[in-house]
Amino acid sequence: MVLRLLSTALVFLALSLPTVATAQTAQPAAAAPVTSTQTVFAAASMSDALRQVNELWVAKGNAPLQFNFAASSTLIRQIEQGATASVFVSADERWADWGIERGLLVKASRVSPLGNDLVLIAPRDSAVKVEITKTTDILALLGANGRLATGDPAHVPVGRYAEQALTWLGQWDAIGPRLARADSVRAAMLLVERGEAPLGIVYGTDAAVSTRVKVVGTFPESSHEPVTYPFVIVTAQDSPDARAVLAFLVGPEAMAVYKKLGFSIH
Repeated sequence: MVLRLLSTALVFLALSLPTVATAQTAQPAAAAPVTSTQTVFAAASMSDALRQVNELWVAKGNAPLQFNFAASSTLIRQIEQGATASVFVSADERWADWGIERGLLVKASRVSPLGNDLVLIAPRDSAVKVEITKTTDILALLGANGRLATGDPAHVPVGRYAEQALTWLGQWDAIGPRLARADSVRAAMLLVERGEAPLGIVYGTDAAVSTRVKVVGTFPESSHEPVTYPFVIVTAQDSPDARAVLAFLVGPEAMAVYKKLGFSIH
């Protein structure tokens, strides 16, 4: 009787072992670290956030990402001219559209998970503080000779948003000639930090990282198109490694960094 029970148990054990082995082999293998250098071309307003995300990326055993931060228009034209980049991050949808239309970017990879505020800034010691409505007189706040610093509306996204907001206020015709047109949002903020312009229009996240300016007003969402950030694979460098970078840049760990720094998550 004992031998019969023992035999039955051994048979049961033998039948169970293949099942266990199959379950173990079915576990997905961990993704291999990306050891090749991948370059990200990103809007200047993403610089602080992406540097922090890069630290998380490297902590997982991946090769450090290389970055080129500038105005979105500058970056996509560099890509058009053959500059090497794996991922393009724009500060508006228009320049992503531009790149996709020319075959420079992989349309199917496009994702726009982030948003931002458009704000009016002044030097830290400024007495200006306003609630921006249809009746706000930005021209009066500038004074007789003051200039308004922002990106050049012709090619810098923040400048285009600024033009829309000033048009909504009915003041574009008066203020347009008095713009200090910078080649990126960070360059515009620098003019205010140095006191070379009494006011500027930048993104909320840019103002948050500066100790020399303060937000004196936030433009209503209805005053301009939504500020969004498309992340897209660059066609010429499309590869599994590039796609791994993109997946991480829009993944949960990166999103936590963006949220902490003031970006809105879509």
